[in-house]
Order: sequence, then structure tokens, then C-alpha cells
Amino acid sequence: MSQNYSYTAKDPKGKTISGTMQADSQGDVVFELRRKNLIPVSIQVGGGKKKLGGGLSVGKRGKENAWMKAKPKAGLQDVVLFTRQLSTMLSAGIPMLESLEILADQTEHPGFKRALKGVVEDVRTGQDFSNACAKYPACFSDIYVSMIRAGEVSGQIDVILERLAEYVEAAQRLKNEIKSAMTYPVISLVLVIGIAAFLMIGIVPQFKPVFESLEVDLPGLTQVVMDAAFFCKNNWYLMLGGGVAAFFALLAYKKTPKGAYVMDSFMLKMPIFGPLFQKVAIARFSRTFSTLIKSGVPILAAMEIVSDTAGNRVIKEAVENAKESVKQGDTLSDPLAESPIFPPMVTKMIGIGERSGSLETLLEKIAVFYDEQVETSVKSLTSMIEPIMIAFMGFIVGGIVLAVFLPIFKLQEKLSG
Repeated sequence: MSQNYSYTAKDPKGKTISGTMQADSQGDVVFELRRKNLIPVSIQVGGGKKKLGGGLSVGKRGKENAWMKAKPKAGLQDVVLFTRQLSTMLSAGIPMLESLEILADQTEHPGFKRALKGVVEDVRTGQDFSNACAKYPACFSDIYVSMIRAGEVSGQIDVILERLAEYVEAAQRLKNEIKSAMTYPVISLVLVIGIAAFLMIGIVPQFKPVFESLEVDLPGLTQVVMDAAFFCKNNWYLMLGGGVAAFFALLAYKKTPKGAYVMDSFMLKMPIFGPLFQKVAIARFSRTFSTLIKSGVPILAAMEIVSDTAGNRVIKEAVENAKESVKQGDTLSDPLAESPIFPPMVTKMIGIGERSGSLETLLEKIAVFYDEQVETSVKSLTSMIEPIMIAFMGFIVGGIVLAVFLPIFKLQEKLSG
């Protein structure tokens, strides 16, 4: 049944256009606007704004999250495999409910199996697939649910599922690259601290009687190391307790809005790793935004989801400022250009995408470019960090060993003189 829809969209030159359209569904409105090379901003039904698919913007699911968090979890690979298989089965003409029942039965992950059984029961009772998935946020993320809803509205759910699987796999590759970049320095640092603690607490103090028997004045380095060793030995529990307390205090501070913003800002500005984290944030922003727009999600709803899934408060603030600009009929690229996080190349490409009506294409190109940059940076960091950590370990351990042997060298000089 046709309804009257009011819409707001942007043309290839970035100009805001408003109008009305008769259509059978919101998906038809989105399709028609995109056919005219327009980017949907918002769509209203009967004079009142209505979210696509019964609530396309699901960045905040309200108080339901409290009990949803206790729901079953799933591994990312299980979700990707399920998404690809469901897309294939729907493309082959198998009904949604039957496809879900088959996949729920063959899933091996116990937590994911329970979640899929729950989804099957909800779909069997007439609920939308997207609403059923929304009950299990530990398995299906906000962007996952939003894209499913867009697919239900547009009638292209099999295509959306395939796109979702590609998105999740790309996001996982990015995450793995960051882990590989961080693993080596973290393990090396733990080893250095462990070896230094063992030497300072267990070995160095035992040399005190030996040094006293030598009857020589201890060199300055040896005296400093000996004092530090006895302080560590006598106060190790205070140092350990202080370290644990500082760690939990930092975690508590990070949970506050100000603390989270300060920590995220520091992550982007820290030496060596800061540029890498910035590239990761831009790649995630671009890929998520591109995937949502390409799936037919209106730009405002897409920006809300991108803001909630940015993973960094600085990026979130920049996107929210840009969203307000778009609401007022202005461009997306100008407020992003004011943020120091987005390089000029990125904002200029976004501006070109707005004017040409190919925003999702250019965002995808940005994501691919920064994915390659991240991969290159990870390899460079790995090759650079290894000699740095070896030199650091040599400096710490070598300094302690030298402090122990200096009195012996001094005694030898005294005897030979």
C-alpha cells in the first residue's frame, strides 16, 4: 500500500533537497533517491520521522542492554561463517526460517547455538530477523543489526549479509594487525621488568657482604643500585600494591567521560604508536560509514552508528559535530576538516564524494588505503621495536651487572697499585 513520504537528501553538489514521494515502503524511497544520485539524509512517514525498519538507529538500545549482556556470546569467526552461509541459502531461495533452523542445528559454538535457537523462536513467532538479533548484542553488533534492518526494508538482505561478512572480516584483519604490533613490545617489556626485578630483589642484595669484606669505597653506580635493590627488597609489597592500585585507578578514570576522552586523545598522540592508532581509527570510520551508506542506510542514521562504534572518543566527537552540521543542511567534510584527526586528504575526498554523489565509493577507497597503511606501519614498527627493546634490555641488565662488578675492578686496581 502506497504511502506519502517526506524526505531530505543531498545532491552531488552537497545541496540539501527536500521533497515528498509516493512509495510502497521506505526502502523504495531510498532506492529511488539513490537512483537519482541523491544521498538520503532522513525519511519521514506521514509528517513524522520514522526510523527505517522499526528503528534503524540502534546505537543505544536503552536499558535492555543490562540484561542482554548476560546473553550468549559468539566468536567472530562463527558470526562470519553464519552470515556467509545464511546469505548463500537465501540467495538459493531457501526461506529465512528454514535457513536459520539449519544453521542453528549445525553451529558448534554452544553460546552461539543458544543465541541462534532464540533467534529462530522469535522469527517463528513473526518477529523481524533484525529485532531477533538485537536481543543478542554479544553476538550481533549495532552495525550488524542496523544493516540487517536496511536489508529487510530494501529486500536485499542476501546482498547485505554478504557485505556484512566482508566488513566483519576486514575489521578482524585490522584488529589482528594491531594485536601483532602490540604483542612483541608488551611481552618484551614484561620480560625486562621481570628480569630486572629478579636481579634487584634476589641477586644484588647478596653481594652486600662481599662488598663489605672488600673494604673499598663503592662506586656511585654501585651504591645507587645497592640502595635501590634493598629498597625493592624491603618494600616489594608496597610497590606491587601501588602498581595494582594505580592500574585500577587508571581503569576507573578511563570509565569517566573526561578520562575516556583524555586516554583516547593520548593514544592518538603517543610516540611511535600514535600515528598507527590514528590510521586504524580512520580506516574503521571509513569502512563502517561506507558499508552503511552502500547498504541504503540514510546518512544521519549511518553517522549515529559510526559515532557509537568509532572506538575512540575523539573520533566520536568529530563525527557528532559533523552530524549536527549535516542536520542543518551543511556539508559533512567541513566539520571533519576542523578536527586534527582527519588528514586533509581524507576530508577532501569526502567533500568530492558529497559533490559527486559517490560518497560511499570514496569512503571505501579511503578505508582500503589506510588498511594498507596500517599493514605497512605494523611491519615497520615490528622491525624497529625489536632492536629498541633489545637495547633497552641490555641497558637495564647491563647496568645492574656493571654495578656489581665495578667494586671488584676497583679492588683489582687497588691491589695492582
